[in-house]
Amino acid sequence: MKKYTLLLFLLAAGAQFSCNQDLDPTVYSNLTNTNGYQTKSDAIAAINSIYGRLKGPAVGDNFSYWATRHFALTDIATDLGHCQYGGDPGQLSLGTWNSTNGLLDEDWKAMYKLIANANNAIFNITPMSGITAAEKAQFISEAKFLRASAYMDLTDSWGPVILITEANLGSPGYLDQTPPSSVEEIDAFLVKELTEAADVLPVNYKSNAIYGTNDVGRATKGAALTLLAKLYMRSHEWQKVVTLTQQVMALNEYSLYPSYLGLFKESNKWCSENIFSSLSDANTNGTELLNHFGPIDHPVVQNRWQYYTVNWDFYNTFGDEDDRKKCFFPEFMGTDDLLHKQAPSLGAQPPAGEFYMPDVSTRKYADDETTTYYDGHSVNILRYADVLLSRAEALNEISGPTAEAINLINQVKGRSHAKLLVLAGLTKETLRDAILQERGWELFYEGKRRADLIRMNKYDVLVNAYHLRVGESAQIKMPQNKYYTYPQSQVNLNPKLSNADRQ
Repeated sequence: MKKYTLLLFLLAAGAQFSCNQDLDPTVYSNLTNTNGYQTKSDAIAAINSIYGRLKGPAVGDNFSYWATRHFALTDIATDLGHCQYGGDPGQLSLGTWNSTNGLLDEDWKAMYKLIANANNAIFNITPMSGITAAEKAQFISEAKFLRASAYMDLTDSWGPVILITEANLGSPGYLDQTPPSSVEEIDAFLVKELTEAADVLPVNYKSNAIYGTNDVGRATKGAALTLLAKLYMRSHEWQKVVTLTQQVMALNEYSLYPSYLGLFKESNKWCSENIFSSLSDANTNGTELLNHFGPIDHPVVQNRWQYYTVNWDFYNTFGDEDDRKKCFFPEFMGTDDLLHKQAPSLGAQPPAGEFYMPDVSTRKYADDETTTYYDGHSVNILRYADVLLSRAEALNEISGPTAEAINLINQVKGRSHAKLLVLAGLTKETLRDAILQERGWELFYEGKRRADLIRMNKYDVLVNAYHLRVGESAQIKMPQNKYYTYPQSQVNLNPKLSNADRQ
């Protein structure tokens, strides 16, 4: 806002001191629909603008979509997330959201801004004559993958949504009130898009002829195949999940990072476990993850908000041997000279010198390496551990417990020195529960939990059980809470988005 205020001031000053002079500005360049999208660099700039939408438009507003806000929809509103504050995140934490919730509104807008950038890029790159056919196919495939990722997140959150593609840009009806497309219609569109993208995108960008540098973080064949597998998981098409995860594994491009905590450190921008991530650089291209996830009154990780946290019930499910339990701030001597810790029982009052924290913050995006306000943590949107657990889930749904499924799960557990599973005595149902628990331990605050609970028909069961145990009301009702209410701002623009069955 400051730069706009300054601009207005200067304009006003110019009018005051030279109101009798004609303004004759010097025009150094003029981008129009006739001179834009001429060169390869034009096309790359358009594609890079789509990646930029994964976070936010610039430093100063880098807390949208995968830079923070999306986790409120995917994790706070589940059995593991918590927010001690009121307002929009508090509604999601308690299961009491409605159509005026600001986080729902902002996340919706962030996803459609990404889609708009992708549509514009595809529309304008398609007729370009100044690039090769291979370059054109690469750029359009990246745009299709990124657009598909946003539509997956939209349909996970809201189900039927407005499907807008580059085809709408030829004769846009800006005032049209378009009805939402069904999830099945959008899924069919995404299958086609991701299949086409996977056929074009490279396995990696080492010695890449188009970009010339190893541009980690760009869409790859493995990313498109993984996202397609996630799509089929949602529709319970298990054999297709098995096929696609095998294809990802056969690329021999990915492996588990040696340590769980090291995987999320700010200094670990990219590693063999990353399949697709939103990348950041502190200050120059940073996010506000540390601010939202960091603890209050900590002596090292200071001036943070403890905003997006884990509830104590979930924290207590970790075994002490599990390295993932070290990914939290459960006890510390605060800058307020109080010992911050967990209460020994519900409703207990702390003695002198102690403070009972209402929840526990995580180190996942708040390690003590970071000192800047805009931190440089990567957000792993798709990673290899998820592929292994997804394949194990699909195998179990097809054939029940198998040695392969157990081995896949134990690869993930073994990395964190967690207690391993044994095949004997497991049933399809008990292994399904174990996989859900494992996914919670492994993938908390990575944007997966709500979709996992809904897919396994445990959303209302587990979320309500937690709320009741801590003395809150059970708010989740299925099937109406399978999807969020459409943001009221969007309903006002398009009444065909109806919330009648979602309240």
